[in-house]
Amino acid sequence: MQYHSVFGESGYAIPCISAINGQEKTVCIISHGFGSSKESTTAMMLLRELPQKGIGAIAFDFPAHGSSPVDGDKLRVEACIQTLADVEAHVRETVPEAEVVYFSSSFGAYINLQYLSGGERRKRHTGKSFLRSAAVNMPELFLNPTEKEQEELREKGFIMLEYDTRPIKLTTAFVDDLAHHDLFQRNHVGGDRICMIHGEADETILVQHARRFAEKFQIPLTIVPGGDHSLSIPGAPEQVLEHALRFFGCNE
Repeated sequence: MQYHSVFGESGYAIPCISAINGQEKTVCIISHGFGSSKESTTAMMLLRELPQKGIGAIAFDFPAHGSSPVDGDKLRVEACIQTLADVEAHVRETVPEAEVVYFSSSFGAYINLQYLSGGERRKRHTGKSFLRSAAVNMPELFLNPTEKEQEELREKGFIMLEYDTRPIKLTTAFVDDLAHHDLFQRNHVGGDRICMIHGEADETILVQHARRFAEKFQIPLTIVPGGDHSLSIPGAPEQVLEHALRFFGCNE
């Protein structure tokens, strides 16, 4: 695995980890959840396992996450979409003949869907997307701040959220972005190229939201009995990997 940075229209260095030798027919772009990073347990599993099946892999940090050099002022929905676009441009330059596919978790899946459902962008990028614990109702997660958080947002325009990887500055601008990027209001998300897996006991994105989204856009959905949001219960990571490999066309 190689640690490096990708530069593009985002205007800053995007921290990445990649396992690409340049000969692959398929390369998977891995995007993490909110408050997580390119070094999440799932991302590192994929960076190890996918190359063994002949699939290149690259994971990256969204703005204000992991080792990203920018803070929460740059954490905007369009900036996250551009970050993903910059990473894809790097992959296409590095391995121009490879098919680009996506493995996206939670918030990363939300951004992946925004990325692929946009007009002209949707016409250009048709790779398969495997969505793990997709935050399909992402705007709802920040609709009801506590009284203290409301006061901080009014006074300072942001609140600080504590995560294991690093604190994240959540601005009113980002919350407004989410309100204007409701996936359920989309007419099309490319459902024929998408596969979802979700935990039955997901405490962050309730399974009923995943079911409603999958039904609306006719997306295959696998429910993991007893599965939590991180799908970390015994046997779940292996099940996720198996389903992703099958979806990407690797049957060995």
